[in-house]
Amino acid sequence: MGNPFQDQFLKAGLVNKKQVKKAKHEKRVKRPNKDASKQKANEAMAAKKAQERQNQELNRKLQQQRQEEEKKAQARQLIADHGLEIEQPEEFYHFVEDNKIKRLQVSGNQVEGLSRGQLAIVKDDASYVLVEAKVAHKIKERQGELIIAWHQ
Repeated sequence: MGNPFQDQFLKAGLVNKKQVKKAKHEKRVKRPNKDASKQKANEAMAAKKAQERQNQELNRKLQQQRQEEEKKAQARQLIADHGLEIEQPEEFYHFVEDNKIKRLQVSGNQVEGLSRGQLAIVKDDASYVLVEAKVAHKIKERQGELIIAWHQ
């Protein structure tokens, strides 16, 4: 039969062939299936890799979001630091925003600076601010949609 103890028990009459066969079957059924355990390990590894990829993608999106927020904050800070005051408003300067004609009251020198591209109009929350061209370049790098009118 293969197992010396089973053979001895059979010869002694303590067990019959049916009982030996049943014991072998139970032993085989209880034995862990190597293929099933490998498959479970592969599934666990695949799930772990999928989770890692998902975490990496989430981290990348969060990093990108942080960078965008940082750029917005930098652009707003540039506007706050380098915004020009309107000197004795004399004329209206007309410009287009969202397909609507808007106007800003500025001085004659500022109108000239705007038309030559030396000044730009940027949007700061709900108001418009004049900035110099070099500041407008920096704002454009960070958040170009804040620049409303600039003749380069």
